[in-house]
Amino acid sequence: MTLDDILQDIYALEDEMRAYERKYGVLSETFYESYVSGEEPPDDAWVRDWTAWASAYKVWLRRREQYKTAVGSLRARTPSIVAVIERTARHEPVPFPA
Repeated sequence: MTLDDILQDIYALEDEMRAYERKYGVLSETFYESYVSGEEPPDDAWVRDWTAWASAYKVWLRRREQYKTAVGSLRARTPSIVAVIERTARHEPVPFPA
């Protein structure tokens, strides 16, 4: 997996979450806190959306952690983040240790 792979996943998940946020009128963080505390949708028609929304948010959190870990690893191996940005700006794959 490359840094760009992670970023592309983050962007796609944010697009998905944004659609749910617009539909239900709350940010994903607010929704997810309620969801994991056991709150259930008041309308049975919402169950599928809420399950998909919670799943997207959970994967988004994981990808954000992977991003932080990857950038931390890259910073430890390069003199500055500018060297990484030079590569990513040219759309070169930037692999990192898992």
